[in-house]
Amino acid sequence: MRLLVVDHPLVRQKITLLRDVGTRTPTFRALTDELVTLLAYEATRDLPVQPVEVTTPVATAVGVELALPRPLVLPVLRAGLGMLDGMTRLLPTVEVGFVGLARDEESLQAHWYAERIPGDLQGRPVFVLDPMLATGGTLVAVLERALARGASSVTAITLLAAPEGVARVEAAFPDADVTVVTAALDERLDENGYIVPGLGDAGDRLFGVVA
Repeated sequence: MRLLVVDHPLVRQKITLLRDVGTRTPTFRALTDELVTLLAYEATRDLPVQPVEVTTPVATAVGVELALPRPLVLPVLRAGLGMLDGMTRLLPTVEVGFVGLARDEESLQAHWYAERIPGDLQGRPVFVLDPMLATGGTLVAVLERALARGASSVTAITLLAAPEGVARVEAAFPDADVTVVTAALDERLDENGYIVPGLGDAGDRLFGVVA
């Protein structure tokens, strides 16, 4: 497993604004969208390409296009949906599935409640969108399923990560082609499994509190 903390002035600025309790939902959504595009730029650096010839106004030139099969993006419901536009802006032709897992607040274990993933991911790069890598239970479950179906690589894009969650993913996939790309590696988890200093509940801040 590889961990990439994107150290860029714009990334640091946007994550600072996301942390601020005074940042309201419309601004939080816009910042998330912008930040994900910056993270996705780094996360897609190793996507396979193939040569292609194009005609310019002056001559012909050899460039590249993304190789087949197309990447698959998997936002984790519901908070991951707030990251989807930022990702598809960079990869407009990408295919999108979804996964839904809920965390039991007592056991901190993740439980599946929805899934839309192709049965065969042979040779396909997969990108998982989830704002917070906290305990790591949700991400490990999604990565296991994607790799079991043949994904060539799986990259998780998160806004924040906790050391405990990173360690759990690393322990689960020491040799697999798994990468975690995040804007910041925070201090720790608190007794409730929330990231400290964190930014609160990303889903609530993106979409509001749903009782």
